[in-house]
Amino acid sequence: MTEITCKLLVIGAGPGGYVCAIRAGQLGIDTVIVESTKLGGSCLNVGCIPSKAMIHVAEEFEKAAEAAAGKTPFGLTAAEPKLDLKQAVAWKDGIVQRLNNGVAGLLRKAKVKIVHGKARFRDGKTVVVETETGPKTIQAEAIVIATGSAPVELPFLPFGGNVISSTGALALTEVPKRLVVVGGGYIGLELGTAFAKLGANVTVVEAQDKILPLYDAELTGPISKRLTALGVEVLLGAKALGPMPKSDAQKGDGLRIETADGKERSLPADKILVTVGRKPVTDGLGLENLVLDMDGRFIRIGERCETAMRGIYAIGDVTGEPMLAHRAMAQGEMVAEIVAGLPRAWDKRGIAAICFTDPEIVSVGLSPEEAKRAGHELKIGQFPFAANGRAMTRHAEAGFVRVVAQAGSELVLGIQAVGQGVSELSAAFGLAIEMGATLQDIAGTIHAHPTLGEAFPEAAMKALGHALHI
Repeated sequence: MTEITCKLLVIGAGPGGYVCAIRAGQLGIDTVIVESTKLGGSCLNVGCIPSKAMIHVAEEFEKAAEAAAGKTPFGLTAAEPKLDLKQAVAWKDGIVQRLNNGVAGLLRKAKVKIVHGKARFRDGKTVVVETETGPKTIQAEAIVIATGSAPVELPFLPFGGNVISSTGALALTEVPKRLVVVGGGYIGLELGTAFAKLGANVTVVEAQDKILPLYDAELTGPISKRLTALGVEVLLGAKALGPMPKSDAQKGDGLRIETADGKERSLPADKILVTVGRKPVTDGLGLENLVLDMDGRFIRIGERCETAMRGIYAIGDVTGEPMLAHRAMAQGEMVAEIVAGLPRAWDKRGIAAICFTDPEIVSVGLSPEEAKRAGHELKIGQFPFAANGRAMTRHAEAGFVRVVAQAGSELVLGIQAVGQGVSELSAAFGLAIEMGATLQDIAGTIHAHPTLGEAFPEAAMKALGHALHI
């Protein structure tokens, strides 16, 4: 059995793990990273990157289809578009491969040793990795668990056949004529919207009484309107029961549901996309050989991502919500610097949550309701994109920017926006929260004209009582 000794061992090469390893290598730490599948983790290979690529394909196809139908208000016409989904998937896969290669190159540049295989803890300092060439034993002074998460499978709708996860949806080479999406969260709505634009007949089944339950009705309102415009049927308060009997399905399988009024209904479907959440990837990791505190299925961590065992850290999705790649990256960078002996901490308030729906949603910090529950008296300013020149020229007037601030100090507590392209405003929103900006700071910052970003200071000025353009 091959034996390896290092100062830092990172288990998992997703966004959190590979960033942690790269930063550790830059700091001169002898680092080994273990990955059982492809470098980049779920985000790069079957999540963030490929989903945004396919969302872009859907957006471009919809634009061409609208031009062909003469629905553009600015006089653009075109022939009826055709989509080769196999070619689109190949293009998406090419992007993923380039990024895979980029991660590998960055790890090598940082002098990180890469071990491909499945890791299992023997004890708090020792991990055995099953590789193609046999087991390797790795002993490390510090270990980072960064194994990420995987889609939750419903016991009565196991993945396989016409029941697919988000991973399966991103690998389809034909657009399903009838797609049922179980779960009205961000993954289900992002992919459901994309397939609706590509021509699928989409139905969303959501057990709660609203879509995107983590966001307030003001933010989700424009998404609901857009779904209606796309012909997407959204069934709220509805529960998936299981697959339709083969004899009941019309040219395909389908889903049985219980509607909000307690009635049973059958939904014929060529594909059933299940997006009801994600679970930590810890099976087979040997956590039973450690003494860790857990939050349900997730690993409990402290402010510096430390676990209950000295020298063992956990980052990213395996530690629970929010399951966001950029959160994992920030944690990974911090842990590498802590292992190097540097004084580090991080500010959770500045983590942006983004839905790449149509229109997009971005939220940083506290929502109005969260701020009220925390006991703050508030000043809230909201500026509509209908009054923003750049939004008008993009034919994208739905949505707004909202700033939530403390009434007395005018310290900005949270910023939210909904609209086309607002994900790109997340950097400015996050910076404002991180830097402790006040309403005056934002209102006094000159934003270039004409841009969507102008809605940000206008919202701050509205909270101050002197908005200029509404």
